Amino acid sequence: MSDQKCSKTGQYRFENQGMKKRQASERFGAEPETQSFEQAVGEAKGWRQMLPFIGPAFIAAVAYIDPGNYATNIQAGSQYGYLLLWVVIVSNVMAILIQMLSAKLGIATAHNLPEIIRDRWSKKVSFFYWIQGEVMIMATDLAEFIGAALGFHLVFGMPMIPAALLTAVCALLILTFQVKGFRPLEMVIAMMVFIVVIAFSCEILFSLPEFKPFVQGFVPKFQGSESVLLAAGILGATVMPHAIYMHSGLTCRRVVGRDAQERKKIFRFEQIDILIAMVIAGIINAIMLTVAGSTFFGKEVIDDLSVAFHGFSNYIAPMAGILFGVGLLSAGLSSSSVGTLAGDIMMQGFIHKRIPVFIRRICSMLPPLILIISGANATKALVISQVVLSFGIALAIIPLVIFTSKKTIMGLLVNHKLTTAAAWGIAVIVICLNLFLLYQTFFG
Repeated sequence: MSDQKCSKTGQYRFENQGMKKRQASERFGAEPETQSFEQAVGEAKGWRQMLPFIGPAFIAAVAYIDPGNYATNIQAGSQYGYLLLWVVIVSNVMAILIQMLSAKLGIATAHNLPEIIRDRWSKKVSFFYWIQGEVMIMATDLAEFIGAALGFHLVFGMPMIPAALLTAVCALLILTFQVKGFRPLEMVIAMMVFIVVIAFSCEILFSLPEFKPFVQGFVPKFQGSESVLLAAGILGATVMPHAIYMHSGLTCRRVVGRDAQERKKIFRFEQIDILIAMVIAGIINAIMLTVAGSTFFGKEVIDDLSVAFHGFSNYIAPMAGILFGVGLLSAGLSSSSVGTLAGDIMMQGFIHKRIPVFIRRICSMLPPLILIISGANATKALVISQVVLSFGIALAIIPLVIFTSKKTIMGLLVNHKLTTAAAWGIAVIVICLNLFLLYQTFFG
């Protein structure tokens, strides 16, 4: 795919927006309203030029503050205090690079990663990718849905079954914003992320962490083999497969560059979007671990979110437990909605078919609903979902690095050699850690 071809592709996709797309959006969920660079920027000057490009990274970043991250960070903080704070920071830096590559792929080619896999590789491979992608979405939604239901259960004292049904209703309501367009969906997601930020900012004020041990947590070190295993859990669960596929889909048709120079400008703005969103996600994760460390370290090891809720209420104040539950609820609802969007992007890209988003949402909610109704342990279900997601990490990262390293595909936005080396290094680390975690889960 030459640079000229990419430009023509972007031009074609830009010029063919119309009634057919608007009608389809009512059934399948809206796609980003395609604009040229000139239309997006208009007469804006200075920092205002960046505003039309803010949004996609916030949707992708939701994957990094999901209930699975809650469980890992709370356990790490309660067991080792601030010792593994540096692991959270390193994980966040790795995630930033991976998300930048995904966003860049969409901007450079006007295609998402699933579409490029289908175009470049065989139909059998593409079909396999679609099947594993749907499994990843089901595992993702399992964690997010159960997390949101657990949030309702903890905050309002509802039994888990009514909490799960209320979660289903809320999830369907959020989908109405997606049908209206991406901007309304981005606003809803951003609002939920803001709620999580406020909740944990208040938590850290309640918990009052000690300054010196907190600062020492940024120095890389371990404390026994179990801390290494937990660090592997934090790192290995950092990069989420569906976020990799999705981010390229959020940027490929949002603003279309008509030539290589415009695409470079678009990517520069998107880099700022990614940095802002991912830094916020990283801060949230760091605060989670810090609050758990200052509250539980030396008292008890927390490996259950319900126990964490009651622990915050008992050790700090009842309001601290409520804030934890509200944050969990917001994170679960927002990340669950993002999972539906990612599933739609993957299906459209891998097999060029789509189903109405409400049908997809209902189908993805059935497994967690069945688990909750059957009385399964919510935290154990979260762990199982993370194990399933481990299988999809390599399948998402490897093609991303391969394609973004090819000039015939990326044009002027091709990876620098150092970027490619760093990306392969991250890929190897994440893949090895996930294999290690799988081994420990089944044989350790």
